Parts: sequence; structure tokens; C-alpha cells
Amino acid sequence: MTIIFFINSKTVNIDKYNIKDIAGSSGRFDVISRCIISALIKDGGFERNFQIWTFLERYGTYIFEPNSLDYQLFPKNEILLTDYFVKLIKEGQVRNNKQINPLNSIEQREINIIDAIKLKRDQGYNIYILNEDGEDFFKYKVEILSRNNVLFVIGSQSGEVIESPELKELDLPNLSLGYQSFLASSVIRLIKLNLML
Repeated sequence: MTIIFFINSKTVNIDKYNIKDIAGSSGRFDVISRCIISALIKDGGFERNFQIWTFLERYGTYIFEPNSLDYQLFPKNEILLTDYFVKLIKEGQVRNNKQINPLNSIEQREINIIDAIKLKRDQGYNIYILNEDGEDFFKYKVEILSRNNVLFVIGSQSGEVIESPELKELDLPNLSLGYQSFLASSVIRLIKLNLML
């Protein structure tokens, strides 16, 4: 079973990035980093059957796929991960003798989230939109576990992607983890926990 998370951000902006104030200086890049760590890291290694695609509207799409990463070098806290990610965006995949960015193997694409959803649908992925107003996630649990390839689209605080006409036209199932609001990284952890993966 392969599980992919899609997360979109219109707010990430690294023009005034400062490692001492990541949340305030980067348009909440810390949220993206927490989601990446939640999706990929488990005790002592990577979650090999998970990927996370981050759609940063100003900077492109970055695909975190564990098989292309080195767990020993991978930054495992949000401060380090954000700092390396910002350097990757600013400098590109630069390798030099002084420092090798452990994220250099991350694939970068110029594709927006709607087109990527369509691509994955055409590749046979079963796609679910995570939405507070959606149907009960637990009613779909058995169905999800029976699938080989599953994609979850995580909404942002603004709800712009989830509420977009383009996404609604695709008529994908909307699922909710309950009446309580959760941080995006917590949504990822809850899905992993409930799917026992």
C-alpha cells in the first residue's frame, strides 16, 4: 500500500526568512515542515510506504519520497528541516565541498495541486479530500485499507483548495476525522495511527 499526502500553501514566503522566527518570517513554513516529518518519520527510520508532496505556490512542488532520502542525514526536527528546505529553494540543488544539502535528492516539479490530483487519479490512486465538513473517515476505513494506492489531500487554514470549483468538479469523497479541528500534522499522524501503518 502506498499512501501520499498532498498539502498546499499559498502563504509560504521566504523573502524575509529568519531561522530565529520561522513562523513569523516565512509564511508558516514550520507547518509544512511538521507535516513532512509527521508523514515520513517513524521510530528509527522512514515510513517507506508514504510520500508527501508540498505545493508551495511561490516556489513549485517538492516531492518527499523516502527511497530517495538518507535517513542518517535527513533533518528530523522542524527547525533544521525548514532551514535546509529554504536553502534548497534559494540555491537549488547545489553541491559543493563545504556542505551538501540532505534534501538535494528531493524531486521538484512545476505542477499545481489540481493537475497533480488529476495525474494521480489517472494513475489509479484512490483520492480522498480531508475536510472538517466531510463524511466520517471511519466509515471508509475498511475501503481505504483495501486499496493499493491512496492519496489524501489536506486542506489549508484558508480552505481555498478544498473549496475550489476545480476540486469540487472532480467529485472526490470528502472525509472528516471528527468535529474537532486538527493541525495538518496531527491529521497525518491520526491517519497513520488509524490505518495502523
